[in-house]
Amino acid sequence: MSFAIRPMAPTEIGLALDWAAAEGWNPGLADAACFHAADPGGFLVAVLNDAPIGCISATDYGAAFGFIGFYLMRPEYRGKGYGMALWRAAMTRLQGRVIGLDGVVAQQANYRKSGFALVHRNIRHGATAPSLPPWAGREPVEATSLPFERIAAFDRGFFPSPRDAFLRQWLTAPGHIALVLLGAKGVQALGVLRPCREGSKIGPLFAETPEAARGIFASLIAQAPAGPVFVDIPEPNSAAISMAQDAGMTPVFETARMYAGAAPDLPLAQIYGITSFELG
Repeated sequence: MSFAIRPMAPTEIGLALDWAAAEGWNPGLADAACFHAADPGGFLVAVLNDAPIGCISATDYGAAFGFIGFYLMRPEYRGKGYGMALWRAAMTRLQGRVIGLDGVVAQQANYRKSGFALVHRNIRHGATAPSLPPWAGREPVEATSLPFERIAAFDRGFFPSPRDAFLRQWLTAPGHIALVLLGAKGVQALGVLRPCREGSKIGPLFAETPEAARGIFASLIAQAPAGPVFVDIPEPNSAAISMAQDAGMTPVFETARMYAGAAPDLPLAQIYGITSFELG
């Protein structure tokens, strides 16, 4: 038998998304192009006799930081060593960097064996038709109405490394609604709603104040297409959890944000929704 691990071609990333959907991870409809933009060589596929049997993403965000996601093996090939080979290939690709991941509950003990430590939980909240009272403050504007560099500069305050290529694609992907709230000193909040295989997800949702977060959040859920809406909230941000509860959302899923290496000092109190469990 012939076993190999190689980078996925752009046209193959859809296969990883199909596998993720089968696991109940509910990927976004435009994720393939966005994720490829983040790191064109970052998706790895394990092939046995030229047939894909597993995948993992090892997104390189530069010399200091990387993120692992999409770690999936077809059920019939689990427990045979192929998954461990795939894992080692991802870790090797990001060697020398701080590495983050969002681990499902069942795998957290295994990640600890590879040097990952828990920093906080992320709690996915969802509701079929969430709602908040209409925002009474300044109206959010479309992110694309501002120079991209202003959005990118704001985003860099909430993520360990610049991710301009990904962000540019994320803001403009088909079906995505990207809004910013402006204040006297510039951008106060950024939020993106993306259509998924089931309903929509909001992420990222970054805001300097709880009021600004509510303004963006209320506008996004008001524009969401029919179906459930989800947001992935860092558990330490109690204001974000209260906001989701006020909108009628309840917890539906959780992961553990874990890091191998020194965890980045992120302003969790201002992160109301992470971008994605796959890319951080």
